[in-house]
Amino acid sequence: MEKLPKMSKDQLLEKIKEGRYMLFFSATWCPDCAFIKPSMPAIEAEYPDFKFLSVDRDENIDLAVELNVLGIPSFIAYNNGEEIGRFVNKDRKTKQQVEDFINAL
Repeated sequence: MEKLPKMSKDQLLEKIKEGRYMLFFSATWCPDCAFIKPSMPAIEAEYPDFKFLSVDRDENIDLAVELNVLGIPSFIAYNNGEEIGRFVNKDRKTKQQVEDFINAL
């Protein structure tokens, strides 16, 4: 999974303007993020049509605020630069919940 460097919303939208992307917001100190992280390689492998981008919420706090990501771990899906879905809250997420979210897109 590619780690997103610090960037603005405009820079992000330029980067993801073509294709399907899944942003995964997390932080190193977050226990619920640590809970889902071991499942992420399997989730990523199940959905090869999405390019997964890891976003460190602390490094990209301005971006998180701009995208209204107030809780982590959170996921935002994009298709050709347009948001097509979000699973954003502060709750712990299971592999099944993340898969259900992606399947519903």
